[in-house]
Amino acid sequence: MALIHTAATTEFTRTLGILFLLIGMTFMNPAEAQTKNAGYRLHIKKTAENIEIDGILSEQVWNDENTDVARDFFMVLPADTSLATQPSEVRMTYDEKNIYLSATFYSTIPGPYTVESLRRDFVFGKNDNVLIFIDPFNNQTTGFSFGANAAGAQWDGTMNNGSKVDLNWDSKWVSEVIPYEDKWVLEMAVPFKSIRYKKGVKEWGINFSRLDLKSSEKSSWTPIPRQFPTAALAYTGILVWDEAPPHPGVNYSLIPYVLGSVTDDNIDGGSTENEIKAGGDIKFALTSSLNLDLTINPDFSQVEVDDQIANLDRFELFYPEKRQFFLENADLFANFGYDNIRPFFSRRIGLDVPIHAGIRVSGNLNENWRIGIMDMQTARDEEVGLPSQNFAAFSLQRKMFSRSSLGLLFVNKQSIDYPIESDEYYELYPEYNRNLGLEYNLASQDNLWTGKAFIFKSFSPDDAGNGFTQAFNLEYKSQKWNYGFKEEYVSDDFRAEVGYVPRNGYIKISPFLGYLFYPKKGNIISHGPKWSSFYFFNEDFEKTDYLNLLQYYLNFRNRSSFRLTLIDEFVELQDPFDPTGTGKPELPAGSRHYWNAVRMNYSSKPQSVFTYNIGLRVGGYYQDGSWFSMNNELGYRFQPYVSLSSVISYNNISMPAPWNTTDFWLVGAKADITFTNKIFFATLVQYNEQTQNFNLNSRFQWRYRPASDLFLVYTNNYFQPPLDERTHTLTLKLVYWFNR
Repeated sequence: MALIHTAATTEFTRTLGILFLLIGMTFMNPAEAQTKNAGYRLHIKKTAENIEIDGILSEQVWNDENTDVARDFFMVLPADTSLATQPSEVRMTYDEKNIYLSATFYSTIPGPYTVESLRRDFVFGKNDNVLIFIDPFNNQTTGFSFGANAAGAQWDGTMNNGSKVDLNWDSKWVSEVIPYEDKWVLEMAVPFKSIRYKKGVKEWGINFSRLDLKSSEKSSWTPIPRQFPTAALAYTGILVWDEAPPHPGVNYSLIPYVLGSVTDDNIDGGSTENEIKAGGDIKFALTSSLNLDLTINPDFSQVEVDDQIANLDRFELFYPEKRQFFLENADLFANFGYDNIRPFFSRRIGLDVPIHAGIRVSGNLNENWRIGIMDMQTARDEEVGLPSQNFAAFSLQRKMFSRSSLGLLFVNKQSIDYPIESDEYYELYPEYNRNLGLEYNLASQDNLWTGKAFIFKSFSPDDAGNGFTQAFNLEYKSQKWNYGFKEEYVSDDFRAEVGYVPRNGYIKISPFLGYLFYPKKGNIISHGPKWSSFYFFNEDFEKTDYLNLLQYYLNFRNRSSFRLTLIDEFVELQDPFDPTGTGKPELPAGSRHYWNAVRMNYSSKPQSVFTYNIGLRVGGYYQDGSWFSMNNELGYRFQPYVSLSSVISYNNISMPAPWNTTDFWLVGAKADITFTNKIFFATLVQYNEQTQNFNLNSRFQWRYRPASDLFLVYTNNYFQPPLDERTHTLTLKLVYWFNR
């Protein structure tokens, strides 16, 4: 224990040093008040004209010579050294209620536009589209994104981490697209009440990004280096208001729902349950940039089911949050830590038991401070002894220098009403679990340097849950070079019951180095190698795992891509493990395994109506065995109304007795029918031979008015013998969004 304590103290001291190092590195890029492209300014003037959103652009304001025009877009891909070949024009205006935008995108290449479907929040790389990125707080890290494809499907999301867009967020706005042979035209209106912004600020960060698949060209109003996404808020221009945007006044939304459902299952002898349920959300703007959300008896039956995955990993898989209540400003809680060290993970709340109610306050206090407060109360489950539980989280974030930030997070899970007073249930469901920590995010003003350092301490009723975790990383990314280093430590006694930490008791070191070549001619726009290493040690710093990857990337001008990966891997099992994931005998803890493998991945060009992604893996496996896997994703579309897709995964594992040969398939098929950009129908069928599970999910959605929906959802989940369990549910749900 003394050795572990000494190691933990050393890691703690090291983390504090790294925090100060990253903060100090920020001075290498002095704070600047504006973006790299502050010289690109688009003036927006108020209009008294009544604007009808029909895509025709007949209003005088769109033809006024005094209206500023964003044109002469810069090419970002395939090269960033010239103007775009496909002309674009964007104009903006506003009145007391809405921000208006009109855009015309010319096409000099004959042929149809590429659109995947009319479904909301389309896949960016598979559609001719335009996206608008707005930074109302000028912090170059958070904002909003709106857009449309060439057939009129809408896109909207919140922005965080300087360039990431969370498409699970939906807002209330309208748009219309009219396509022509030589151009397509977009007209849209976004209510001031649908976004958050600071009162009195007359300059916002803004940029426009266009993808034209006929020319394989991605362009941006402002110049952006091609190694960065066009969503990079560090490279926005400036939207200059003639007067401060109007205060939205009293701004609240009532979003009630009512549903009826019928559930039939054959578990425990079979039963049929009818349910009528009502609840809803309330959104209230405390200020123009700070929002209060309340939810009562929430229901998430319309949320799409998770895609099944063939799991041959030793640790728990991660599935993203899709429930609307948790999504606005979700980065204030969810972005702490790394992908595999998350002190807060909202899917831990209310998936197995109902949520009674919840409250959240989130947003910007001013241009430097952001805050998030969340509290959720769940029901108890008397059958398994699960108590009613309260989940609370508090986040405070301070902007530092130009684009960096320092954040604090506190997470508390409290059991408050045990159905049975028993030591067994107190041990199974501890009375509390808490996490407290600090995190510093480094983002240089030019976006070339990024990094993170954090430290978190857990608190539990027993010593087995009173540990800590710390980590840091630093990355440099220029057009040609990409290199960095990451270090992680998770103590064996660190516990995050409201987080996602699949592995404990390890130290991880992972450097990487990559380089890209840019040919001046030919079909390849970039290619190059990348080396990555991942070394794991126990808390006594004894090596337990390593994974070395040597990869080569080929990126083609038509947006297809190929990747070849050489794998060198070693595992010393810390716990017994079934390498087939099918219930066969387990390999013993302490056994050591080494193998090499080759992996290949190819993605076809998105312009074709038939698209495919192919992945192959051939090589060794545990116990001197072999593992062959094949993963295919196929798609075909009858644009813009029908999109068909399938996922086919096959795994073949050959090992000595008693495992012998194990093979299994995972097959999924989806039909996505979009009758209009307001009426959708989708069916997903999945069969996982590894878990002997078949499920079907069909969903009809009618968006009868902005942000208001009627859903009809059918789900069927069937475990084949020997489990022999089946449940199926039919749900009708009506949601109405009323706002003032």
